Amino acid sequence: MFKRFGLCLASLIISSAVCLGNQKSGISRLGWMSGCWVSDDGRMRIEECWMKPAGQSMIGTSRTLAEGKTVFTEFAMIREENGEINYVVSIGLYAKPVSFKLIGGSDREAIFENPAHDYPQRIIYRSESADSLFARIEGVQKGVQKATDFRYKRTSCE
Repeated sequence: MFKRFGLCLASLIISSAVCLGNQKSGISRLGWMSGCWVSDDGRMRIEECWMKPAGQSMIGTSRTLAEGKTVFTEFAMIREENGEINYVVSIGLYAKPVSFKLIGGSDREAIFENPAHDYPQRIIYRSESADSLFARIEGVQKGVQKATDFRYKRTSCE
């Protein structure tokens, strides 16, 4: 009996070590965000694309199309420096970048925050499935709590 218990215990320890060895750390934890995503309600189409984590960064772009015209653009980088992960975003071509620090999340969620920013103060990404990405911006704008949700479906990167 003790021999079998010892084998089970050894097996459990080896399995745990293998599982822990496979856990992703740093920016590689956000690999689930990579790919091309689209949200289209018939009036407005939002396209968002994220490169895979590499070199301690992920590069992202987004554009919003309405009535056949680009009405909004966003250029972003998620970067890892000195043990911190930050979402750095420029809205429009010549905008000054704004940084949001990764403050929480899980294997399938990332919560970035910058309490000093006018709006939003928080950006959230969550994987709902392999082909579905949820994003939310939230915070206080002109004294009013506000949130906007974005639901994306995976699409081909063309």
